[in-house]
Amino acid sequence: MPSLRTDALVLRYTDYSNSSRIFTLFTRDLGKVDAIAKGSRRLKGPFENALDLLSVCDIVLLYKSNETLDLVTEACLVERFAALGANLATMYAGCYLAELLTELTQPHDPHPRLFDSAVITLRYLNHSPLDRRRIMRFELALLRELGLMPSLETCVHCGMPPVSAQANQSVAFGLATGGVICAECRPGQPHVATLSGQTLELLRALTQRGNAWRSIGAPRDENMAREVVASIICHLLGRRPRMHRYLFSGNEM
Repeated sequence: MPSLRTDALVLRYTDYSNSSRIFTLFTRDLGKVDAIAKGSRRLKGPFENALDLLSVCDIVLLYKSNETLDLVTEACLVERFAALGANLATMYAGCYLAELLTELTQPHDPHPRLFDSAVITLRYLNHSPLDRRRIMRFELALLRELGLMPSLETCVHCGMPPVSAQANQSVAFGLATGGVICAECRPGQPHVATLSGQTLELLRALTQRGNAWRSIGAPRDENMAREVVASIICHLLGRRPRMHRYLFSGNEM
């Protein structure tokens, strides 16, 4: 069995015995893995300060090519995100991120950039109004890495550019087909939302580097962008994510 040292984000775990747990980990070099860590339930065991939920650990993994569980033999805590334990809304956001990684990624399919995006998102969640946009940035990064990024520049049907995104213009967006739709292709298309130019600009900014995503659009544009991204995620899963009902609910954010 080959061993591999890699960073891992702990997505979830279940107790396996009096002393061991089974973990779902999103690793930087192997992607998602299910692995057992023997002795991880012991207070004075070999993993005493590592492998907490939503923590980043440096692990040594014995990789098994068959369908049996991989084996974690070493784990050292790299980063724990203090904000997740300080506020319930922030913890819900972190658990939502973990749910998406668990449900939408495939075992042993590495996405190093997605791993980095997840860690950066968790690092900067801080119970502020920008957290909603940070989560959308992560969702769009996830869709891009999985090859499921919606078309934000050209018509998803014919490839022609839609109407230029301006504040006083609207653009059709196919929620099922995943992208903007030009005026010629719009008739007869089901599940189409109408976005303002500012909403489309916000969605574009959320996929790009820089800080423009922080300030583009009014609250109504952010709410519409949130609905669009949520609809795409629900369509891919075939259901609403379990943590979605808790995500920024009420007046906490």
